[in-house]
Amino acid sequence: MENQMFTEEKENKKVFTSRKEKEESFNCKPTPAFVSASWTALFIGMVSYCIGLWNVDMMLNEKGYYFTILLFGLFSVVSVQKSVRDRQEGVPVTDVYYGISWFTTIASLVLLVIGLWNADIELSEKGFYGMSFTLALFGVVAVQKNIRDIKWLEKKE
Repeated sequence: MENQMFTEEKENKKVFTSRKEKEESFNCKPTPAFVSASWTALFIGMVSYCIGLWNVDMMLNEKGYYFTILLFGLFSVVSVQKSVRDRQEGVPVTDVYYGISWFTTIASLVLLVIGLWNADIELSEKGFYGMSFTLALFGVVAVQKNIRDIKWLEKKE
């Protein structure tokens, strides 16, 4: 049972029916350029978001809210990425955990949008927070994917 993979048909996508079949087909280590671009995206997104929080004219509790949303969002998208990847590789993931992961990811986005909608800051600042938040979420997903791929390839060797 643990060697079974999902067999969902997609256009132009190789479908693996066993872990062994995937191991034989998958040997693409992420390039150093992609790994560094992923870390750079994560770093730029997080640092720019935090610098914006440091410099904005808000009360400390508001700054704490936005910082917590950043951390909550980063953890949530890593959780979604891991559970999606686990399911794809045939690793058991409960529907409850999978659903909670998606719910918390959507909740972090909704909380950021609601907070920015009601914030007493310039529209350009709101856009800055939205874009840096999005960049950080993309970066953390890419970093987690790279770490997992590299670890899997090292284990294989």
